Amino acid sequence: MIAASYNGVMYNTRFQRCYSKFSPSCSGISSLTYVTCHSDSKKSTSQASLFLCHASTDRTNGMLRGPFSSDKRNLVGQASYSVSTTTLDGIHLETPSHVAEEKVGVLLLNLGGPETLNDVQPFLFNLFADPDIIRLPRLFRFLQKPLAKLISVLRAPKSKEGYAAIGGGSPLRKITDDQALALKVALEAKGLSSNVYVGMRYWYPFTEEAIQQIKRDGITRLVVLPLYPQFSISTTGSSIRVLQQVFREDEYLSSLLVSVINSWYQREGYIKSMADLIEKELQTFSEPEEAMIFFSAHGVPVSYVEDAGDPYRDQMEDCIFLIMQELKARGINNEHTLAYQSRVGPVQWLKPYTDEVLVELGQKGVKSLLAVPVSFVSEHIETLEEIDMEYKELALESGIKNWARVPALGLTPSFITDLADAVIEALPSATALYAPTSTSEDVDHDPITYFIKIFFGSILAFILFFSPKMIMAFKNHVI
Repeated sequence: MIAASYNGVMYNTRFQRCYSKFSPSCSGISSLTYVTCHSDSKKSTSQASLFLCHASTDRTNGMLRGPFSSDKRNLVGQASYSVSTTTLDGIHLETPSHVAEEKVGVLLLNLGGPETLNDVQPFLFNLFADPDIIRLPRLFRFLQKPLAKLISVLRAPKSKEGYAAIGGGSPLRKITDDQALALKVALEAKGLSSNVYVGMRYWYPFTEEAIQQIKRDGITRLVVLPLYPQFSISTTGSSIRVLQQVFREDEYLSSLLVSVINSWYQREGYIKSMADLIEKELQTFSEPEEAMIFFSAHGVPVSYVEDAGDPYRDQMEDCIFLIMQELKARGINNEHTLAYQSRVGPVQWLKPYTDEVLVELGQKGVKSLLAVPVSFVSEHIETLEEIDMEYKELALESGIKNWARVPALGLTPSFITDLADAVIEALPSATALYAPTSTSEDVDHDPITYFIKIFFGSILAFILFFSPKMIMAFKNHVI
């Protein structure tokens, strides 16, 4: 049990029972401190997921930056915070015993999305210019931005059609702003006054903008909460590397006390909130027990998992297991399956693919299907257009008669409350980030070596771009 005093209000928080069987590995993020927190419940002693990322030598390139957004929310508050030394099931946590006036901040990280059709192409450029999205060998890294430009121009027309179909832009920013406001209210209800910020990876307000606002506001203790339940190199990992780059270059930020929650899919509040939504949506079928629960998760290339050590697949499978375990405890024993959507490019992605599984289920005679977007906590193009339109149409064409979808968690009260608990539990473990300045790994000072790389890299790139496999990918709009 941890006792914390905020503005004179004593808050006792119990570390929630966490179900995780897997410990996420932050590939590319070095010097992690893993704080193992155990429940003080008599029923469970399983681990909570809390990682503190201290250092990385990676540099993040390809971000298209812009001026500060004029309508960005700045949620301001002060906190008086005090925590004494605590032992949790043998884990000794030492925190300052004195009471200091502090300003607590919470940074919500998300993907971002184009707000108008004119934003689509530059948004796609930002996305594909991220070396954690398209992972090129070192010899080809100089091609990151040219390749991103090419792909974004080629994909923009099709992507614009998708965004036009859902109203002309992504609702992700508004939803995330609403979640930030709801989280601020939930924290205040628990006795913690805080500033809550939103930082998007590929569109406004960019993560860098949010960090600069945090600095201007004089935040002294920060909890970083990515709105991705499961960790992946391409989501949470990419956003954390942006943080590390900015913090590495700023004296004030490098000493800021920070706690990063890398994944939280195993939290009891999240699992129960997902189960609540599934249970409710099953009741819309005439025969609820006959409906198959179809979990559709965002995919990642197989190489991320097998070569780079991305824990995403393990965490996703663990997440599904926990949700189904919760449903079975409620007497819900429907069949279920997991598939991966949104693959891009000619490389192999995590299987099975959502579109292929839908066809197979129809062929097997499945008549009722409940789609569950399990890796998303907000509605956006991959739920509103890809699942609700493309996959629904494919499912009906394949013989499935009854289709329904579980909404994203959004502002679900139990979900927001659990996020607030996660923030409070993470505060005592905040520590200063330290990341040494990157060395020659990122900058090649030898002009002869650089010229050789450019020359041979250009030849190989030309061969790659005009290979039959790549041309077929362009023709099929896979890229």
